[in-house]
Amino acid sequence: MDRDVWKRIAASVKRVCRGFKSPRRKLKFSNRQILLMYLWSVNHDRCLSWACDRGHYGDLFRPRKLPSISQFTRRVAEETFQELLLAVHLDLARAGFNSPVNYLDGKPLAVSPVSKDPDARRGHVSGGFAKGYKLHAVVSENRRIVVWSVMPLNVAEQSVAVEMTRHLPAACAVVLSLADSNYDSAPLHKAQAQKDRLLLTPLKAQGRVKNGKHHPVTLRQMGAQRREMIEVWKNNGDLARFVLKQRNNIEGVFSVLSLALHVSHLPGYVRRLPRVRRWIGAKIILYNARLDVQQMPQVPEEVTKS
Repeated sequence: MDRDVWKRIAASVKRVCRGFKSPRRKLKFSNRQILLMYLWSVNHDRCLSWACDRGHYGDLFRPRKLPSISQFTRRVAEETFQELLLAVHLDLARAGFNSPVNYLDGKPLAVSPVSKDPDARRGHVSGGFAKGYKLHAVVSENRRIVVWSVMPLNVAEQSVAVEMTRHLPAACAVVLSLADSNYDSAPLHKAQAQKDRLLLTPLKAQGRVKNGKHHPVTLRQMGAQRREMIEVWKNNGDLARFVLKQRNNIEGVFSVLSLALHVSHLPGYVRRLPRVRRWIGAKIILYNARLDVQQMPQVPEEVTKS
């Protein structure tokens, strides 16, 4: 791992744990150490037992004492750990909260078709069907993953998007769904209208259309915002297509997750929905920290020497 990225993660974990009051009076191993050990193992794509071996640490991170495998596994599964992991994510994703434009998309996380994971489901993927989960993400204009969710592969993207966009800060005024037309649904448009946000997607044939016009009942039921979007595509289609080209932002984010952070598939030791969510959450923390270091202003060499 890059030293600057790890320093950024360690600083965020320290900041979060400092302001967190543990329900326990005394901990043999601090929340900070457990968090860092888990993020260290996820960064190296290893299981929890790997993190309990002293030989797997180096100069960048070397705890003085290590918990047993059972202790570490138990601490990671606690609700307190999930709260801390979420707090670290929010700390590193804060730079994307004020983005006026956000992008919605989903990334399949396939498992073996003969996997016995009871939480994995079969669903549609590019080119056919697969079994597994799907990462649903809201990405800011500066490529931060600000809100995300992992659900079984058969859960509709529109339903997850309705819940995710409720957690967007008030400053996020425009939401662009850029992956495909799956997000073109009346409930999602109505949910955005309640938050005074706009949703722009490719149009999907929906309802009864005759001579290029929707049936009056269909128009009335779909809501005012989707009716407005139909007019946008009718009168300013070229402009809408130009704006939708910005979907390359979220496609680039998913490419980095796949190539640099190895989120193209789920490893064999990551099964069941809680474990998948925890593992993906750690990968997103690593991604946001990596992006934070890359976007830091560079200090000129002359200034550094002086």
